[in-house]
Amino acid sequence: MKTLTEPVKRELEQVMLPLIRALHRRIRAEVLAACRREATETLSRVAAEEGGDTIYAIDKVSEALLLEELGRAAAGVGGMVLVAEGLPEGVVVLPEGTEAAQARYRVIVDPIDGTRGLMYQKRSAWVLTGVALNRGDATSLSDIVLAVQTEIPTLKQYLCDELEAVRGGGARARRVDILRGTEETLAVSPSRATGIEHGYAMLSRFFPGARDELAAIDEEVVKEVLGPPRAGRAACFEEQYASSGGQLYELMIGHDRFNADLRPLLEQLLRSRGEPPGLYCHPYDVCTALIAEEVGVIVTAPDGSPLDVPLSVDAPVAWVGYANERLRALIEPVLRRALERRGLLLPATSSTR
Repeated sequence: MKTLTEPVKRELEQVMLPLIRALHRRIRAEVLAACRREATETLSRVAAEEGGDTIYAIDKVSEALLLEELGRAAAGVGGMVLVAEGLPEGVVVLPEGTEAAQARYRVIVDPIDGTRGLMYQKRSAWVLTGVALNRGDATSLSDIVLAVQTEIPTLKQYLCDELEAVRGGGARARRVDILRGTEETLAVSPSRATGIEHGYAMLSRFFPGARDELAAIDEEVVKEVLGPPRAGRAACFEEQYASSGGQLYELMIGHDRFNADLRPLLEQLLRSRGEPPGLYCHPYDVCTALIAEEVGVIVTAPDGSPLDVPLSVDAPVAWVGYANERLRALIEPVLRRALERRGLLLPATSSTR
């Protein structure tokens, strides 16, 4: 993406950012109200199967809000193509009657990323939005110029974080006290560690489907990076946070050092076993990677190339995140070799850096 012009930066900062921030806060309020009002059994009821994912009752809370809030503002910003689950074919153009090619922005939203953890009150979920200047169907993750990520906390939690970034302008973060209605600046800094010893580093394998192979890759990478295990010692740790936005947050905030979601690479293996494709990460799950990149996290495709996937509701996304360049230099070659040995990454593509 080329450097943004000053007029575009101003429009993003002064018009689009306040709009998206207000939308996120309203979604958070409505979802928290639903969590207080409804039983877990109600919120965890399957409502639909759409866009390559399961839609639970709790997800339906935010769908109408998207169209209401963004529909009201769309004409004033030159129109927008909205990409999100729950919409007809995953896409709607706002305001109604606008030609998709004429809309100024393409906006991709995940109203609740981390639904499963939130509906069982185990872990925070996130509202995720990425805004790109509209290039039609070719618009991709690399075109996102504004990203906003807002925490939806569990009911026993009164502090929640909000993060945002405009491309080339760094990132900003706040910690909000939702009981008092106050907020303070939050310092965001990825880990500066040069290794994974006594830190969190892992591959995602939180859903059924080739978890044995993912665990084998994880074990191989960790052993090669750390060396032989020591009896009675845990050299590094893992956490299976079933939220891609949450995983990016953990990298941004300095809690995690390395994370890789390689599930789409295992599709051929699943087929060879006579099993259906698994549930994969989609573009809306990682549409706030811009924020992570603006604070110094390195987010790539498995072969080390830039993460560049069209903005849709069903495209599979495999991604790798490193807290800093020294960790990338340490882990990336090891990960590549593990994938190449299994035929999951062609050697010819392993020199993309």
